[in-house]
Amino acid sequence: MKMSLIGIIAGGIGILTIISVLILVPYEKSDVVEIDLFTSDKEIQQIETSEIQEKLNEIEKKNLENEYSPKVREWITSGPFQIDRSEYVLGEKIFVRIGELSVDEKGQIAFLRPLNSTHYSVYFTIPFDGTDKGTFNYYLQPSLSRNQGLCTADDFIGDWRVVFRGTNYPNLEFKITEDILPGDEDDYEPVC
Repeated sequence: MKMSLIGIIAGGIGILTIISVLILVPYEKSDVVEIDLFTSDKEIQQIETSEIQEKLNEIEKKNLENEYSPKVREWITSGPFQIDRSEYVLGEKIFVRIGELSVDEKGQIAFLRPLNSTHYSVYFTIPFDGTDKGTFNYYLQPSLSRNQGLCTADDFIGDWRVVFRGTNYPNLEFKITEDILPGDEDDYEPVC
């Protein structure tokens, strides 16, 4: 009796296994791609309508308008201090080069952003000390900041000054235009 019960259970398991395999085999994924033999020899016909051509022309025109190429570096100089251009677009980095400071030169490079046509506000300062480092480079990229009250791109546009505190070197001037570096448009969406 026990043998026949074991045989029935073993037979049931075997039948369930066979049924499961028969059900799952058709759903097995294959790496074989089916090709319709009736259409594979035909050429793909390119259909251009005037509407499609207008869209292509519009996209090309927009790409040409947005084409960006940075201005050539000019290296505006005041003593051992240099900035690479007289004009920047929003999103461009301002490259500052400091070279051959004497050991007694110590102070700060202050970047002043325009508040209006006669007043400025300190945006950023870079300390320098000739006894510590005689030469170094620095990159500065003006960016929006809710904490500093710099909420829109308009807070950066205009004529900037670079003042060399602790020295008698003349100030440098540069301009930031209202144009935005392609790809950085989102960085200048208002934050306040």
